[in-house]
Amino acid sequence: MHILTAAAFWASYSLLAGSVSTIQINGAIGPATASYISRAIDVSEKRNDACLIIQLDTPGGLVSSTEDIVKKFYSSRVPTVVYVSPSGAGATSAGTFITMAADIAAMAPHTRIGAAHPVSMGLGGGNEGTNDIMRTKAENDVAKFVQTIAEKRGRNARWAESAVRESKSISSEEAFDENVIDLIATNVTDLLAQIDGREINGKKLATLGATIAEIRMVPSEMVFQLLWRPEVLMILMLAAIYGIIAELNTPGAILPGVVGAIALVLALYMLAILPVNFAGVALIGLSAILFTIDLFTPTHGVLTFGGIVAFFLGALMLFNRAEPGFRLSLAYIISATVVTGLFFVFVVGAGLRAQLLPVRAGRETMLGKTVSAVMPISQTSGRVFVEGELWNAISDAPIQPGQPAEIVAIEGLTLKLKPKT
Repeated sequence: MHILTAAAFWASYSLLAGSVSTIQINGAIGPATASYISRAIDVSEKRNDACLIIQLDTPGGLVSSTEDIVKKFYSSRVPTVVYVSPSGAGATSAGTFITMAADIAAMAPHTRIGAAHPVSMGLGGGNEGTNDIMRTKAENDVAKFVQTIAEKRGRNARWAESAVRESKSISSEEAFDENVIDLIATNVTDLLAQIDGREINGKKLATLGATIAEIRMVPSEMVFQLLWRPEVLMILMLAAIYGIIAELNTPGAILPGVVGAIALVLALYMLAILPVNFAGVALIGLSAILFTIDLFTPTHGVLTFGGIVAFFLGALMLFNRAEPGFRLSLAYIISATVVTGLFFVFVVGAGLRAQLLPVRAGRETMLGKTVSAVMPISQTSGRVFVEGELWNAISDAPIQPGQPAEIVAIEGLTLKLKPKT
C-alpha cells in the first residue's frame, strides 16, 4: 500500500512539475532570430512543455522579423513567456513588441522596455516632403500594430502607442504598475513559481519545480545570426571591392576574382534584407571608382583623397538611420577607411604602376645591344653569344669573329645584326 501510494505521489508530482524549455535572445532581432524562435516553439510543442521561456535582451531589430515572431506567438500551442533579463537588460524597439506579444510578459528588476519609434530607412537624396509622408505612414502602421498586440494580450494599449509615437521608455517596476507586463521576477526559478497555476488559453500552467531544458541554436542559425550584422556586411563589401580590383590588376589570378564575386553576391543579398541607407552604398561605390581612376591618371592623389572621404562618409551613412542593433561603430568605420586607403594607395597602386614600367627582361630587352660574333656571320648563317646563350644570327653585311655588332631585330630564334662602327 505504501509502495502504491509513493508511486502515485511521484506520478502526480511529475505531472504537476512538467517540463519547461528556454532560449536566450541577445542582440538585434533579425531573420536568424525569427527562425530560432519559430523552431524553438515547434520543439517545445513536440515536447509538450508547460511553456517556452524566451529570455530577452535586445536593442531592437527589423520590423519584418518582429512581425514573423509575433505571428508565431499567436499561433503557438505552447504558452510563450518573454522574460527580459538579467538586471540591466532591455527590450527596446522591436523588443517591446515581442515582450507584449507573449502570453506572459515578465521582466527582471531594473530592466527597461520601450523606445519603439520606427526608424526611417529612407534611400537618401529623396524629396523631404515625400520622406515625411513615408515616416508618418510607417509610424501610424507600427503604432496600430503595437496597439493590436496590447489589446489582444489585455495590456496597456495607450502606453504601447506612446512607446511608438513618443519613444517612451520605462523601467520594469513602472511597466508592472502600468499594466505593460504581468510580473517582475528575480530569476527563472522565481518566474516559474509566479506563473504556476496561471491559466493560458484555458489551460493551467504547472511550472512549480519544472524541469528546465535549454533549446540551443543549431549551427546554421549561429552562422546566420553572425552574418546578419553590419560589420559583416561592411567586410563583404570590402572583400568584393578588393577582390574585383585585384583581379583586374592581375588578370588570371582567379582567386581574388572568385572571392570578390562571392562576397559581392552575399553583400547584395544582405543589402536587400538589412536596413541600409543606399546613399551610403552609393558613396562607397563612388570611392572605389575614384581609387581606380586615380591609379591610371596623373592627378597627384587628388582622386584618392576624394575616394577616402567618400568611403568614410558612405560607411558613416550606411546604417545611420537603422535600428540601434544595426549600426557601425565609429572605431570600425575609421579602421575600415584607413585599411581601404592603404590598400589602394600601396597595394593596388604599386601593382598597376609596375605594369606601366618599361620591360626589363625578355627578348625585347635584347634590341640595340652590342654583341660579338663567335663565328663569321653572313646573310644565311652565323652565331653570337648573348646573355649566356648562343643565338643564330644573320647580317646583310659580313661580320667577322670578334667584330662588334648591334642587334636590330629578332626573327623567331634568329638575331638580325648590323656591323657596329
